[in-house]
Amino acid sequence: MKCVFCFFSVFVLLAGFQLGAQTGTEPPGTWVDLTHDFSKDTIYWPTSDPFQFETVAEGQTAKGYYYSAYKFCAAEHGGTHLDAPIHFAAGHQTADQIPLNRLIGTAVKVDVSAKCAENRDYLIGIEDLKSWEAKNGRFPAGSILLLETGFSKYWPDRVKYLGTDKRGPEGVAALHFPGLHPDAARWLVKNRKIKAVGLDTASIDYGQSSTFDSHVVLLGENIPVFENVAHLELVPAKGARVVALPMKIKGGSGGPLRIVAFVPAKK
Repeated sequence: MKCVFCFFSVFVLLAGFQLGAQTGTEPPGTWVDLTHDFSKDTIYWPTSDPFQFETVAEGQTAKGYYYSAYKFCAAEHGGTHLDAPIHFAAGHQTADQIPLNRLIGTAVKVDVSAKCAENRDYLIGIEDLKSWEAKNGRFPAGSILLLETGFSKYWPDRVKYLGTDKRGPEGVAALHFPGLHPDAARWLVKNRKIKAVGLDTASIDYGQSSTFDSHVVLLGENIPVFENVAHLELVPAKGARVVALPMKIKGGSGGPLRIVAFVPAKK
């Protein structure tokens, strides 16, 4: 019954926005796509195979109608994607088990892009989170935290985005991009009730991490992570609403993600 209710709530939310756009009963605003498209240029971890897209059929048929069909092959963790808790926490939720209400909610965005422009290995710390709260108030319980490093603008240039275009273990060793400091992840888990965290880099842990502590901390608390999120510069510090729905892979540790935000019009 609970799952049915969650699904119904999502349907009402999306239908409500659509109806509101037609009737003017909802506050005016804009839907923003926070998803990088999937193609041969999509960035994957240096040890993963690239996205593959093949034509099965394309063109006019003998019966006179046009028909096209394609197939793709992709790793779970590449492009704009979900990290499910089981990715770094044994026995925790798989991609298909994450409750929908974890993937939909009011967004708060912390912008550290200026600091990341000066230091591509920047670790987003507790003080960055507290600084946001000093200006905007405490993170609302049940909100989705988005971290803007500014690295989305480098997509799909692997060297600028990842710090390297090398592949395999050599590529992993050469990764340089910002991430969330493990202490900040622990602070969030202990002191705030954030239900998901997303950012515009390839990993919630910075590129040079070898122990992936922020993954362990967040996913260990069943807090899903969204990585390679796009265009966070279009999301305000607060007030937007996020819908982040991944491919529902049974038993999956993650998967491709379509994430969008509704940004209310400025008054």
